Amino acid sequence: MNIFHKIKKNFILTLCFSVSCVFSQSSKFKVVLDAGHGGKDFGACYDGHVEKKIALAVVLKVGKLLEKNPNIDVVYTRKTDVFVELDERARIANREDATIFVSIHCNANKSPAGEGYETYVMGVARNKSNLEVAKLENDVVTLEKDYKQNYEGYDPKSPESAIGIMMQQEEYIENSIALAGKVQDNFSSNKDRKNRGVRAAGFLVLRKIAMPRILIEMGFISNGKEGNFLDSDDGQDEVASDIANAIMGYKKEYFGSDSNEPSIEKVKAKPQTETPIIKEEPIKTEKQEVIIKTEEPKKVASSKGIVFKIQISAGGKKLETTPSNFKGLNNISMSTDNGTLYKYMYGETSNYEMAKQNLSEAKAKGYDSAYIIAFKDGKKIDVKEAIKQ
Repeated sequence: MNIFHKIKKNFILTLCFSVSCVFSQSSKFKVVLDAGHGGKDFGACYDGHVEKKIALAVVLKVGKLLEKNPNIDVVYTRKTDVFVELDERARIANREDATIFVSIHCNANKSPAGEGYETYVMGVARNKSNLEVAKLENDVVTLEKDYKQNYEGYDPKSPESAIGIMMQQEEYIENSIALAGKVQDNFSSNKDRKNRGVRAAGFLVLRKIAMPRILIEMGFISNGKEGNFLDSDDGQDEVASDIANAIMGYKKEYFGSDSNEPSIEKVKAKPQTETPIIKEEPIKTEKQEVIIKTEEPKKVASSKGIVFKIQISAGGKKLETTPSNFKGLNNISMSTDNGTLYKYMYGETSNYEMAKQNLSEAKAKGYDSAYIIAFKDGKKIDVKEAIKQ
């Protein structure tokens, strides 16, 4: 059964289920908050900024604000750092007969110039940018145990698959757009940040949800300034208050409000500075490429002879080489070029086979773009030359 026949079949089943959910939905306004990624799925990672951690922090802050309202129930797809399959997130929302579903994420781009916030609804991605965002977020299905069976015919790298799932359902699109618009309107009060608007794309996490549903990309953690903003308490407080106020505004317009409902104070974060980086030559990081100009480190390793290490990340932020900063990896070393670029490496061995094993361990921890580098008497050399010697 190909993807489009399966889509047609699932659409009919989903539509029937959706209608029954509409009539059984409780009278109380119920919000499902979904923190993107989690557990073994780190999401985007740049310069120490980790999407799964930021998304969870903001979700918990949004939930805390909404829970002050006695007329709102809040449900979380996750409240800790655990991996939750995309279909399970949808099942939670449908099982709870929720009123709306809000999934919260961070954006990223191989160019550090990417910036701004955007909110997505389920629909047709009409440009390449929207497709790429959907494909990136949907790629998490490959971490699920039975994803080939659960998402039969779906290829996270295929534009046809990304377009195909958008055709599954168009219910609740008007209400989803209205909710997304309120999120963007609240974000836009921060004139220092770019409004990228309401967009449509085919996110797997949204496809089976029988209620108005949106996916928020709070900003680009691949952008130095925006990454610092989203990874700060002040920045998270501001974003959380904007999202909570948007949800309250939607509730008031479509479901009314009582005099006993508390208002949510608007929070304004302090201005953030951008982590200084110089753009030019690409250096691989945990998930994508950041454009950075580099020079050969003056001193990388003190070991004599041939040494192999695994480069796992590079950026303008200096981190302590403790396991907690590197997903539990021990034996982390660092080199720097005049304090403007910091390279982080895992392991050290003179055995190439052992180096390949170290590389596998790094990738298993989520450093998908890690690669082997080699040194001779402390100076970096080509890996092939090192193997010959």
